[in-house]
Amino acid sequence: MNTRFLPAGRRRLALVLALTVLTPGVQVIATGTASARAECADLPWMDTAKSPERRARALLAASTLDQKLRWLDEQSANDPARTTFTTAAPRELPPGEFVPITFTMPPQVPCTPTIQYTDAPSAIAGAGAGVTVFPANVSLSSSWDRALAREKGAAIGHEAWRKQRNVLLGPGIASGRDPRSGRTSEYLGEDPVLSGLLAGAYSKGVGANDAEPVQAQLKHFVANEQETDRNNSSSNVDGRTLREIYTLPYEIAIDRGDVGSVMCSFNQVNHDWACGSEQLLGRILKREIGFDGWVVTDFGARHYLTEDPPSLRAGLDQELNAWRYWTPMAIKEQIARGRLSEADVDAAAYRIVRAHLASGLFDVPRLSAPDADVSTPASQALARRLAERGSVLLKNADVLPLTARSAGKIAVIGPTAANTPAAGDIDASSVCLHTAPNIPCTAKAPLDAITARAQTTGATVTYADGSDLAAAAATAAAADVAIVFGHYREGEFADRPNLSLDAGGDALIAAVAAANPDTVVVLQTGGPVLMPWLDSVKGVLEVWYAGEEMGPAIAALLWGDTAPSGKLTHSFPRSEADLPTAGDPRRYPGTFSDGSVVRPPGNTEPRQVEYGEGLQVGYRWYAAQGIEPLFPFGHGLTYTTFAYDRLRVTAHRDLEVSFRLANTGRRTGTETAQVYVELPAAADEPSKRLLGWEKVTLRPGESRTVRISISAADLSDLHLLQHWKDGRWRTAKGAYEISVGTSFDTSLRERLTVR
Repeated sequence: MNTRFLPAGRRRLALVLALTVLTPGVQVIATGTASARAECADLPWMDTAKSPERRARALLAASTLDQKLRWLDEQSANDPARTTFTTAAPRELPPGEFVPITFTMPPQVPCTPTIQYTDAPSAIAGAGAGVTVFPANVSLSSSWDRALAREKGAAIGHEAWRKQRNVLLGPGIASGRDPRSGRTSEYLGEDPVLSGLLAGAYSKGVGANDAEPVQAQLKHFVANEQETDRNNSSSNVDGRTLREIYTLPYEIAIDRGDVGSVMCSFNQVNHDWACGSEQLLGRILKREIGFDGWVVTDFGARHYLTEDPPSLRAGLDQELNAWRYWTPMAIKEQIARGRLSEADVDAAAYRIVRAHLASGLFDVPRLSAPDADVSTPASQALARRLAERGSVLLKNADVLPLTARSAGKIAVIGPTAANTPAAGDIDASSVCLHTAPNIPCTAKAPLDAITARAQTTGATVTYADGSDLAAAAATAAAADVAIVFGHYREGEFADRPNLSLDAGGDALIAAVAAANPDTVVVLQTGGPVLMPWLDSVKGVLEVWYAGEEMGPAIAALLWGDTAPSGKLTHSFPRSEADLPTAGDPRRYPGTFSDGSVVRPPGNTEPRQVEYGEGLQVGYRWYAAQGIEPLFPFGHGLTYTTFAYDRLRVTAHRDLEVSFRLANTGRRTGTETAQVYVELPAAADEPSKRLLGWEKVTLRPGESRTVRISISAADLSDLHLLQHWKDGRWRTAKGAYEISVGTSFDTSLRERLTVR
């Protein structure tokens, strides 16, 4: 299950290197002349006929201790010619007072690459304009489409490369423990198998182009499920839950993807800082999972050389940004004390160098200058396709798709429908993506796209921004159909206070629905949302944060030019009281030693967050507790209907689940047929869980036998029939119930016995 590094010899060689003299007697070879190219060719670590492992060992054999240490920090590793560094380092460890220090280091060995990291949840951050703003990853997950995930990763990788970035800090993985988490939209849903496979496919796309090598990184490892006190809290979780819910998607993404590195999280896990935890990094990530890439801190994440073991020996390889909790001087001091050795430095540097070699970063130098505009018609078309396939039709009482007969007069209502800022400076571009990290975005507004599409049928459109409820109701009452937009905003640094719509959205929808019985709600949220008005409206379309192409995608879905096909990857609760973390502040947001929820003045202790729900996360919680969600995991409608029958399960070495799927409606549609498995009672699991799925497109009246084959390797590597017990993955003996259907609420069941 090791990372699938490609041999560097298979990477396209595009070296154009030059010689730069930085200090007397020291040469650093960078981009430019043929003579420089020849000098690099003579170096053993630049021999592309050798494996990345041999090349990495050759580079380190030619390096001084200081040159090896350079790899252990982003700034010194990624700018090989730089020799002077200024940072704030602890006076005493831990935690002590931070004081500014300046120090020098020798340049790196010749022919080492210049590297630049970038945040890129769904667009290249920090690159300014000229990049494509794709829909958020919660939308990608709702497509249930691994090929589409790879396409998105490839497009993001291409744009990163053209903007001089060659390590992508993404995709992110979390497990949806509480949908109020401020970064829910960046992640891939509440199921570890689905999330892991999509993250793996995304990472494969990022690294797919050998001529434009970009390395993917998974983040934030692990149990980083809230923004509240994320840098000073402890996620306290039992070992079984930790592996089955929180580390499993990382394991799957690493096994099935092209992952160069993993970013460890700010928080503690069971009272150990994640970035200094031998249990997490050494035992689980590197030994149990078999990850052989490198581990980097989140920006400023705590870890300590004075802990036992020191963070460098525990499994951490690099600090993000500037030297902070370790410096070259501090590491050398620990070596002198016998608490570390140069071999520990060698091991960390080797993992980083080997990954960079395997990714092609040594062999294809980054561009000398970024392109001003890297967004192309192809990437924009992909952004629209992602928005269409990730949108989920939650309710439809014969109001959609719109037709010339049903929608001659259309009311569009709500501030996020238009690019004219309403009260609070909210407009369509405000909900392209999350609020932070900030990505400049000018959306194609839904109002403009709806108006253009309506004109093709002779329909008319009127608009109200919703700031005046009476005016909005009057606009709705005068129309055949009302399309009202509701939103909430979220992003890094803060959790949401609730799951209700922002800016009076619930009152606006209620007013519109009271004025027009044919009301369709378009939701623009980062995750689950409450719907007190649901019974009063005829249609609900969740489009998430749909990126720059939101308008054309929404219009195409409303008229059925593209039929909705998305499925939920989060369970939607009926109320916040139904959440796994509700009613117990120890679960969320966590408490302090005096039992308080609000941090006392002057208190610096970590907030204690108890994962007392254990395995009961997401749909497992609702099933185990007998709580009916508003919409279940996997739910999503389209403009036709499907019927399932003739389920058959066979198992020899592989497992095959077959059933007949029929399109019983009058339109062509795509169904994501889902397979779940309930383990024997001896496994003590809270509910059935996702086993596999297949996307099937059928014409009206067409039926097909669908076969979902799960190989023995998949069953083992993805732990699909296994549970964690007594320190290892185990397969329980007894009856396994296999079920299939259109959502978690499956319709067909059959048993399989393992003896």
